[in-house]
Amino acid sequence: MALRFGTDGVRARADTVLTESVVRALGRAAAGHLGADRVVIGHDPRESGEALSRALAEGFLEGGVDVRQLGMVPTPAVAYVAATDGIAGAVVSASHNPWSDNGVKLFAAGGHKLDDAAQAELQASWDEVPEIVAGDRAVPGPAQDDRWAESVVASVEAGALDGLSLVVDCANGAMSTIAPVVLERLGADVTVLHATPDGRNINDACGSMHPEDLQRVVVETGADAGLAFDGDGDRVVAIGADGSLLDGDHLLVACGIDLHERGLLVGGTVVVTVMANLGLRRAFAAAGISLHETAVGDRYVLEALEANNWTLGGEQSGHLIFRHLATTGDGLLAGVQALDAARRRGRMLGEWTTELVVKAPQVLRAVAVDGSGEAVVAAMADDIAAAEARLGDEGRVVVRPSGTEHVVRVMVEAVDAGLATLLTDELCTLARRIVDRGAGSPQG
Repeated sequence: MALRFGTDGVRARADTVLTESVVRALGRAAAGHLGADRVVIGHDPRESGEALSRALAEGFLEGGVDVRQLGMVPTPAVAYVAATDGIAGAVVSASHNPWSDNGVKLFAAGGHKLDDAAQAELQASWDEVPEIVAGDRAVPGPAQDDRWAESVVASVEAGALDGLSLVVDCANGAMSTIAPVVLERLGADVTVLHATPDGRNINDACGSMHPEDLQRVVVETGADAGLAFDGDGDRVVAIGADGSLLDGDHLLVACGIDLHERGLLVGGTVVVTVMANLGLRRAFAAAGISLHETAVGDRYVLEALEANNWTLGGEQSGHLIFRHLATTGDGLLAGVQALDAARRRGRMLGEWTTELVVKAPQVLRAVAVDGSGEAVVAAMADDIAAAEARLGDEGRVVVRPSGTEHVVRVMVEAVDAGLATLLTDELCTLARRIVDRGAGSPQG
């Protein structure tokens, strides 16, 4: 089966599926669909990153697009350069996936992710020529560009984090050489975890998907807070001084209320996805802030922000987009903005945000499918409606095909944790039966 774009680019196993010849063909196909004659390319520290970045560059050159390489940098650094210079961008990364996977994220001219129509056109071009063997084109080596890091420093007042004790988990990823330096420049006293990438330890029991080490060290050292990034640095979760986990919902509420109180939240509206917790919804309602809901995926959040000239949006996973400061999710920028908002109030980030956001129990599970997750979800429509009716105003049900994996995700949120678990179990059992009957398989 040909590789397909998901909600955040293309991802697959690097050595057998997302090969150099496949990525080279993707680069050539993308050259005609990004609206620019130049592209900036970066990669995270996965073992396959350099070779795939070179192959991608060769494809762009084959398609008539000039290439600039940044080497190992976070995704937001590539998006920033693309936006600042008015060119296209590409990142070789599989985000929070294990080292054996890799992927490609693309930005059109100006640093914006592709909309569905543009992505479909690119997919069609790629499908026509899915692989290209290596040629002999000369590819420029990486050049350092510090403008993104400087922009994060400049996004708050000088010394905004003076004296703050932080622990930072870099996920052995692309933030490893940058995040600690930026935070120290803003005055923080930084203890660094998981910042020695070796090509295979990215996201391995660390980072935003596995913050247990960070929680332990924050408590043991008596730090004020912690930040954990994913492998390519476009998402972040935080840790309170007591070890509590502060996800994207907590950070979004903190930043949204702060911007609103300063008159900087255009339209008094924050963009969220269907996964946003009931606690976030109640916190924003209490603050007089409206919500606009999108499908899961930061590119859908960004589309809504751009269409309405709004300022802030994000996901529970830790993708936060500050449209007045960036064109994509930026874990370091989001962490700095949230810490600064708490600091200006004389509050600790964890204490403040857990007061603002009282989380409703949310149960999330995944059911493997062989092919079309959409078919499985469609077959569950009546049962999903029945579960929603049982919850009434005291909860929500979200059942959706994943945009990055061959699974259907089932989420039930309810004031009653037991009922949330019960309904999730029932819906997952139903989904498995549908899959067993053949719905969602390539033939079914």
